[in-house]
Amino acid sequence: MRLMSAAPSPLDVDLLVIGYGRGGKTLAARLGRLGRRVALVEQSDRMYGGTCVNIGCVPTKALVHEAETRRGADDPRRWYTDAVGKVDALTTRLRGINFALLDTIDAVTVITGRASFTDAHTVEISAGQDRMTVRAESIVIGTGSEPVIPDVAGLRDSSRLVTSTDLIATDALPNRLAVLGGGYLGVEFAAIYRRFGATVTILEQGSALFGNEDDDIAAAATGVLADEGIQIITGARLDKVRDTARETAVLSYADAAGQHELEVDLILAAAGRRPATRDLALEAAGITTDARGAIIVDEHLRTSQPHVFAIGDVNGGPQFTYVSLDDSRIVADQLLGGGMRAVTDRAAMPRTAFMTPPLSTVGITERQALDLGHRVLVAKKSVAQIVGMPRAKIVGDTRGVMKFVIDADTDLILGAALLSVDSQELINTVALAIRHAVTATQLRDAIYTHPSSTEAFNEVLDTIAPR
Repeated sequence: MRLMSAAPSPLDVDLLVIGYGRGGKTLAARLGRLGRRVALVEQSDRMYGGTCVNIGCVPTKALVHEAETRRGADDPRRWYTDAVGKVDALTTRLRGINFALLDTIDAVTVITGRASFTDAHTVEISAGQDRMTVRAESIVIGTGSEPVIPDVAGLRDSSRLVTSTDLIATDALPNRLAVLGGGYLGVEFAAIYRRFGATVTILEQGSALFGNEDDDIAAAATGVLADEGIQIITGARLDKVRDTARETAVLSYADAAGQHELEVDLILAAAGRRPATRDLALEAAGITTDARGAIIVDEHLRTSQPHVFAIGDVNGGPQFTYVSLDDSRIVADQLLGGGMRAVTDRAAMPRTAFMTPPLSTVGITERQALDLGHRVLVAKKSVAQIVGMPRAKIVGDTRGVMKFVIDADTDLILGAALLSVDSQELINTVALAIRHAVTATQLRDAIYTHPSSTEAFNEVLDTIAPR
């Protein structure tokens, strides 16, 4: 049942979930199917399914696909406008599917409105002038995160400033796009919009992109972006932004070479995200947060109020949809099971930056392994040189490199970095191998389908050399 202001107030439930993201909806559905009384609150009917479905993973990766399929002769502006329309249709359809996921469960009530605590067991939900109250035995907060806007003179007031949410809803391709921040979000959007035909500049404060990776992997990934025509400015300090009468903005910044100005049509703030907790009135419930606004939780995701849990981005952990899903398993084990699952059980969590080709990593880097005292072996090969990986040649993209870091004493894989076609799939196999102590030799000698990208492991892991 979809509940608005006409619902009786107060509503008493066994579980209240705040936020329709991956973890929240999964918990609501699971307990609802068991007959528990569940209410799920989402502040906007445009966000059923959460960030990933509506403004995150799904639309951005769909834009990656649309950008990759544009041919040189295709008009970039028309292609981009059509792509935004296709992506909007996709997210609209998925939003409906996600709403139906819970709407079809009799024990679950979906409420559209903004939630704020009045005490540790009670929230008030507002929608315009309408108000209602929900009391719950257990509460799960999964409100996600929101973009951070750097504190730069003129930036917040600029009419040319956009967040990632704004940008994917903009159906006019910008001629020139400045991306503030060279993290995963910034890199992905820079790659998307360059492929569509925009002139793209990344302004990164750090000394290099991909600073958490080994130098050879960072250089290879940065080289792919540069070869695409993306201008990358590192060590950049943005000082001021001013709008012009030409519906553009001028960015004044400094780097090692001095002071510069850059005129662009749009400025994408991609300098990180912070937990979305500011409007929840957590203090009324006695729920504590850290300096960034993240809800403080224990290893079982319980807050300072033991019956209240925080899952996903809002608790300050890794900002990945699959982490939110795993968080929901931990909370479900607390509510329904033996209460043994914990965040400390996690190992070998993979990550992917969806540039083209994607960069996927898991485990620790060579540098980290050496710092930890491991005797290290490395297996590494450029994708273009992997004879036994025809998949890359079939799809026409042989850029990239594969690297494995291996413990010399145990033959166990410590980490991997895969910059290649299909790496977002390959990395899951490597992660599984790390979790279950599959050795590098076993992964090398496994039988893989042909032609596939996975069979590259046969050849790459045959190049193991000491470091």
